[in-house]
Amino acid sequence: MNRHYKTLELDKILKLLADQTSIDDAKEMALSLEPQFELEKVKKLLKQTDDAVVLSGKYGTPSFGGAKNCANALRRAEAGGCLSTGELLQIAETLRIIRSVKEWHSKFASTETTLDGYFSGLVSNKFLEEKITNAIISEDEISDKASSTLADIRRKIRTASSKAREVLDKIIHSTQYLKYLQDAIVTQRDGRYVVPVRSECRGNVPGLVHDTSASGATVFIEPMGVVQANNDIKLLRSKEEDEIERILFELSANAGDFADAIIASYKNLAILNFVFAKANLAYNMRASMPIMNDRGIVDLKQARHPIIDKDKVVPVDIVLGKNFDTLVITGPNTGGKTVTLKTLGLLTLMAMCGLLVPCADNSELSVFRRVLVDIGDEQSIEQSLSTFSAHMTNIIQIIKLANSGSLVLIDELGAGTDPVEGAALAISILEKLRDKHAKIASTTHYAELKEFALRTEGVENACCEFDVTTLRPTYRLLIGVPGKSNAFAITKRLGMDDEIVERAKELVSSESRQFEDVVGTLEKRRQSLEKQIENANRLTAKANTEKQKAENEIRRAKENAEREIERAKQEAQRIISRTRAQADALVEELDKARKAKDMSAEARAKLKKNLNTMETNADPVVKKQAEGEKYKLPRPLKVGDSVLIFDIDKNATVLAPPTKDGMVLVQAGIIKTRVKIDNLRLIKEKKQQPPQYSAKRNVHSTLDVRPTTEVDVRGETAFDAIMIVDKAIDNAVLMNINQLTIIHGKGTGVLRREIQSFLRTHKAVKSFRLGVFGEGESGVTIVELK
Repeated sequence: MNRHYKTLELDKILKLLADQTSIDDAKEMALSLEPQFELEKVKKLLKQTDDAVVLSGKYGTPSFGGAKNCANALRRAEAGGCLSTGELLQIAETLRIIRSVKEWHSKFASTETTLDGYFSGLVSNKFLEEKITNAIISEDEISDKASSTLADIRRKIRTASSKAREVLDKIIHSTQYLKYLQDAIVTQRDGRYVVPVRSECRGNVPGLVHDTSASGATVFIEPMGVVQANNDIKLLRSKEEDEIERILFELSANAGDFADAIIASYKNLAILNFVFAKANLAYNMRASMPIMNDRGIVDLKQARHPIIDKDKVVPVDIVLGKNFDTLVITGPNTGGKTVTLKTLGLLTLMAMCGLLVPCADNSELSVFRRVLVDIGDEQSIEQSLSTFSAHMTNIIQIIKLANSGSLVLIDELGAGTDPVEGAALAISILEKLRDKHAKIASTTHYAELKEFALRTEGVENACCEFDVTTLRPTYRLLIGVPGKSNAFAITKRLGMDDEIVERAKELVSSESRQFEDVVGTLEKRRQSLEKQIENANRLTAKANTEKQKAENEIRRAKENAEREIERAKQEAQRIISRTRAQADALVEELDKARKAKDMSAEARAKLKKNLNTMETNADPVVKKQAEGEKYKLPRPLKVGDSVLIFDIDKNATVLAPPTKDGMVLVQAGIIKTRVKIDNLRLIKEKKQQPPQYSAKRNVHSTLDVRPTTEVDVRGETAFDAIMIVDKAIDNAVLMNINQLTIIHGKGTGVLRREIQSFLRTHKAVKSFRLGVFGEGESGVTIVELK
């Protein structure tokens, strides 16, 4: 691996990536992964990884099992070779995994991703897979189902074996031979059934001697009665082996026929395993996809070094390449300067490898042609190089290689030699690298470099924050602020004599002290401003939360008001329909009265009563208000009382006592409102109300009946139509409606016939007729009610 990449610990990341793979070829891909230098290619690789992350989150990670590269075996089979049972089982297992991944993809095949090409390259072959698995049980066993010939041979072997064992069982249980046997058992030697006989009795058991025990006390004899059976078994075993060999050749030939498709599918499977390993690594690191550019712009938000424990690492924000091309990072030792450099370099390399990086969304990284690094102590005794010499040797090579497409990361620039000369050399090196238009991030302890960054355009200071009170670094990177050397404060806190510390301060030049004082003042102001900003952000967040709550309450109130208005509209429509029906009925009565030219007192009283009823139904709110004037609360209202808002007929709860102007705060459902006390009724005291109020309020029991003078039954079955007409007649009778129009359509005449047959027997029907021109003719029936 490139030495610079290894310094940034890219090899450790690739090892973590390899651990996420399950296929050997995918593991090799992970370990040999290298950064890409073309922006479009890097974007494509990142998009593939991001798509894999999304798919894993929605559908779970596909299982790649233990797929093996069977290319060599398949090519041998293609050339006519015979594969072993183990090789054929590996091919079947690989085909099974290819099929399962293909089926997993079928769940979302309509979703377009950058991985579709690899998924479409998976060709399942269930025929060959099942043929192999049905024929081969394990590496040492072929199934009887492999062929009918093999099944027949094995059946014959079992029959012959059974006959041989029967003969042998008779021998070992015979009193004639039992005394000559070493053990009353049947065993095998060279595939033939034998019995163990004592050496001195070998002549008493006629048969063939096949073996002798190690001690010589036992000989294994094949009795003459089973010689033929053993011969048959031996012959059948030979046929069995021939048949197994034929089956393996046949399966090998089948596998060879599909060699190209299986090898291509396996390659796609390995690539998918590699990509999903990237996705798993991203999930473990809580990584996200950065925005990529090739202009050298870096804007990392909440970036975390992936090797450090994710529960301990402190996120940092790193900016480079926008308003400045050089970042000079200062601060005390162990403050996080080197980790910042490594984080910047490693995350850049990871993104260029197509790996998501552990940082916040909308972070930005650049593709660099070269990432050049000088970090760590490279002192070499063998090469007679000191630390300074080793660093300078490395930096000389960096200067030679650096160009406008380079990212240069240098730790402790100019350290290891005289401070004055080292600082001057460090400034000179930075100027040379800037002349080559490289993007640079460097750490240092030199105050001269802080001043260089302050006075040079395109160079910016940064520092790693350090808490002097606790003597602990916070590991936060602060861009635009030079770091203060806290050597005196740290030494004093650790117990150094004040006299020594004060003397050291005197030895520091006045310019250095002034510079450090300025830096200290800036740091205090920065911390103060940061607290103010944090407080302001907290208050803003709280205000936004309250605003959101208020908006939600307003939205709910509007929705409830709209529902109430809609309910009121529906009620108004019912009132209009009822009033219209009653008006029609009154008009008919008036017509009859005019025709009769004489109206009795009883008829006039009935007509007046109907007019009063219609007025009551037409304006219920006014009626209620008029009735409400007669009501008085039985006692003063208290908080928690259940009341009725009289004019809108809504139950509510009292939230506050009445005000001086007679307004009461109540809650009806989710709405809080103020209502006049005169409009409230105490629900608990309802029984004490005057009896005439209750009677007036429930004048008619027909308020819930929806009156109509017309009923449409077109499209209904005869039975349903009759039920609808029956209900309409009942409603019309309750509402004193004398005429009803039934629309049944012309059609086949079935509805008309059944409805008219029903009307002939109905007690409330006075007469009925078909409609005339203008009424609907034979498509309607006009019913006159009693």
